[in-house]
Amino acid sequence: MFLKAGLLSLTLLLASRVLGVLRETALAAAFGSSGMADVVIVMLTLPDWLAGVLVSGALAYVLLPQWAKESAVQRDATQNRVARRLLLMAVVLAVAMFVTQIPLGALLVPGVPSSLQDAASRAVAWSALALPAAMLAGLWATRLQHERDFVGLYSANLVVNGVLIGALFFVGAQGMGSASGQVLGIFLLMAVLMRLLWQGWRLRPFRNHSGLPATGASVLLPSWRVWMWATLGAGLPLTLPFVARSLASGAGEGALATFNYAWKLVELPLVLAIQLVASLAFPAIARAHAVQAGTDDKGMDGMTAAVRTALALAWSLACAAAAALQVGAPAIASLLFGWGRMQDSAVGQIAAWGTVGAWGLLPQALLAIALTVLATMGRMRFAVLAYALALAVLASATVVGLTSGEALMWTLNVSFSVAAVVAWSAVGASAVRRWAPASALLAPLLVLLVVASLAHWSGRADGTAVHARSMGREQVQALVLSVFAALTVMASGWLSGLGLRQVFRT
Repeated sequence: MFLKAGLLSLTLLLASRVLGVLRETALAAAFGSSGMADVVIVMLTLPDWLAGVLVSGALAYVLLPQWAKESAVQRDATQNRVARRLLLMAVVLAVAMFVTQIPLGALLVPGVPSSLQDAASRAVAWSALALPAAMLAGLWATRLQHERDFVGLYSANLVVNGVLIGALFFVGAQGMGSASGQVLGIFLLMAVLMRLLWQGWRLRPFRNHSGLPATGASVLLPSWRVWMWATLGAGLPLTLPFVARSLASGAGEGALATFNYAWKLVELPLVLAIQLVASLAFPAIARAHAVQAGTDDKGMDGMTAAVRTALALAWSLACAAAAALQVGAPAIASLLFGWGRMQDSAVGQIAAWGTVGAWGLLPQALLAIALTVLATMGRMRFAVLAYALALAVLASATVVGLTSGEALMWTLNVSFSVAAVVAWSAVGASAVRRWAPASALLAPLLVLLVVASLAHWSGRADGTAVHARSMGREQVQALVLSVFAALTVMASGWLSGLGLRQVFRT
């Protein structure tokens, strides 16, 4: 099910994620872990984060099943109707952001120094200007997903990241300081508008050519309850790291940027591997569940095989990524973020926090597959409950003063573990016993624990993080060992049973 995905689509998806990391590298080179880096990160990420929380994931959950039942004329009518509502909501929200830009800037970046408070407020204003285009891009991306135009879908992010990377290199080379916020705000608007132009051009073949007015087609949108559960189910997972990042900012200038870079060490394998596996497994699990609904044994076997395969691969990849970070986090952080104005001490802190966050990949792997199963079974309210409890754990930890970057990473790990337990409990104990490939899960975990212990004993886990241009033999060896550790973990999953091997046979 995984290897039969379109090679071009996967290549574009991987390229968009890698370019996203390169954007963080350019940001680190331009601003290091300064207070201005905190401000710029909020400005560049807030529009797409708000769009993702409020609409992007919910649109896929709601509109893809809706469009599957509609004619071309009705699909255009539904899209136009949703677009008008989204733009109205975006304008209202943007006005509210403008009015409250000063307190909102202080809330999002509490650790920013007084000299940059105006820059933080202006960052919120620029984000508000970009919000309508980000909202509409979420809708058009959903339509491209329905039409299976994955080139248009995934390459849209290449446009945004390409423009912003160029802008970051420009302001970094010019050394503009706090004045760079205005320049980057203009480039942000340019990036989101260019994304819309690209998406609109890709949507041309799918527009209504029947001559019938799309606005005259009879469409009935799902009820508000459907939208509410879809919004909560898609938005809450994005909220946890965002809230943790803002809380980390309370530690002082540059803490938000440092936490953001450390989270990128975790997010890269999470998005490129674990969540990608869950996405590719979704159609196979959905088809197997549809057959199983007929209570036939073949359908039951198909569902078991689909979930076991997805679990084995996602878990093995999570353990492999965690092992790589346990061994080589300092060298990886140096390679990705040790450029330009980034100090060695800040790179070391990024590596330390990323090493802690790596353990959270394990519950997130379990959670990603559990949410796929729950979505297939129409039980998204349990997914919402799982993430709501995770958010409650994060909030309760901060109440007792656990607000350092390392403490917040551990709190996120616990939060994701709580969410995974709740989600799999909702799937059912009998299903867990039937679907969980015990040996395929246990072997990579044991190897990971051995690798982590050896890294700690040998001092590899506490390796030296340096500026990228100062990387030497020690850092190169650490990178090689991290790759070897990841491959060893994957090999243990391969040899432990049919779970991982089944991936290459389906």
